[in-house]
Amino acid sequence: MAAALSSALAAQTNSKLTPHTLSYAPGKSITLSLPDPFRINIAASGLHRVRFFAQAPDGRIFATGMYNRADNKLGSVFILEGWNARTHTFAHVIHYLDHLRNPNNLAFYTEPAHDGQPAQSWLYLPLTDRLVRYKYNAGDNAPSEPPQVLMHFPDYGLSYKYGGWHLTRTVAIATLHGKTRLYLTAGSSCDYCREREVSRASVTAMDPDGKHQQSLAHGLRNAVDLRWVPDLDGGALFATNMGDDHLGDQLPEDTFYELDSNNNPGPIATAPGKAHYGWPTCYFSHGKPVLDNTPLPPPVAGEDDPRTDQGMAESGTLLPAGGGKTKIVDPNANLGKTPPPLKDCNGVPPAYTTFAAHSSPLGLAWFGSDSSRLGSSFLIALHGASYPRIGTGYRLVQFTPANRTPQAFMTGFLTINEGKPVVHGRPCGLLQIGPDSFLLTDDYLGLIYAIYPKPKAQ
Repeated sequence: MAAALSSALAAQTNSKLTPHTLSYAPGKSITLSLPDPFRINIAASGLHRVRFFAQAPDGRIFATGMYNRADNKLGSVFILEGWNARTHTFAHVIHYLDHLRNPNNLAFYTEPAHDGQPAQSWLYLPLTDRLVRYKYNAGDNAPSEPPQVLMHFPDYGLSYKYGGWHLTRTVAIATLHGKTRLYLTAGSSCDYCREREVSRASVTAMDPDGKHQQSLAHGLRNAVDLRWVPDLDGGALFATNMGDDHLGDQLPEDTFYELDSNNNPGPIATAPGKAHYGWPTCYFSHGKPVLDNTPLPPPVAGEDDPRTDQGMAESGTLLPAGGGKTKIVDPNANLGKTPPPLKDCNGVPPAYTTFAAHSSPLGLAWFGSDSSRLGSSFLIALHGASYPRIGTGYRLVQFTPANRTPQAFMTGFLTINEGKPVVHGRPCGLLQIGPDSFLLTDDYLGLIYAIYPKPKAQ
């Protein structure tokens, strides 16, 4: 195992990265390596399972915190206040909302003035059980009114035996083909099954007020970040996505998609409701979709069970959707039905790029032409394999639209000590705050890092 782990880490490592040791608590530190001339500081600490960022219309930076891995009601939304450009730190953190059910990300949108009403800003927050939005006014330190509920989600279960594999939901506001809409992704209820609820493993769109909801695409097992990039391909919507876990340590590759753009309409625009990204029956290997011949478990408890690998069944890797629950009503049945499993992979959209199996891509950021050191490239946070012995992920990677081969940009979140893997941190969310500067969350240590170029000599 040690040799395989060493090989996996070596294959992902860039020897030109420079180490930086950061102290985050008395007697505790983490050493992270990144390219010169970049530097890194701890901008904030003590944030339980801090996840993703969004910048409010008034310029303030908000972040979500999921507290821990339980199906809890202890999640929060934070405001990061008092940015010090010299020390690259925040002075303090304000709790904007608390007692939330697994807030993964958030988004802001300002509705233009209409019908004599002034412009109004909104904060959108997807929780495990529902999508809500709050009115937002500049300088708010707490919501001024109760939330509006725009959509309910399947929310039962936590453990792998009861359908709670993917409790996160993700939103982004995008203007595509002349319309500004809210796009939403929700992960699958299992590792490998046929879903019963139409919003699972899918992309849904709606107007910013929640009206005209539409199921656009299926087959995305767990698209945890969804990002609108206005200055690429005329405006494009991208998503990170995780492959399944029942094919061993080397398969399948995790994926990154350009779902749609104004210059090149994608499947969610050209075949809304019919677009299918493959899961569960197609996975990616060497950048190409491949048909998975593993027998699918029955969609409803009580049917004959074709599972052939008892070990997988016992570990919860191969389960009927929702763990076989039969009395759950789909809250979004009005969106249609889940599609049948694909019989071949001919219509699966190509991936923009792929990552090593079990890398777990989460946060994504795009740096445009105004960036002199990161110009016209993506950064992706690879959260890391659930089993550290696999050795993949646990880093930031960089690639460009012209060269889509991911290269290591930051490492050190996983090391080997006496032949055993040691997890030091797990990168998650990204937010650009300057042409070559960005913030990064670490939901393992509860830290926010600031990464920036070395100041030029005076």
